[in-house]
Amino acid sequence: MLAELRAERENIEQAIVTLERLAAGRGKRLGRPPAWMAVVKRRGRPPGSKNKPNDN
Repeated sequence: MLAELRAERENIEQAIVTLERLAAGRGKRLGRPPAWMAVVKRRGRPPGSKNKPNDN
């Protein structure tokens, strides 16, 4: 049982180190965004949001 717990602790420590490295490496990236991001980020109004006339 102790050996299993030690192995699990090692796995958790490795995961923490990996996440810390990822967090530290994040910064403003230069260049063109990937194609999948361009599809998500659209400019303008969303569909169905046309100006509606006022009934006043």
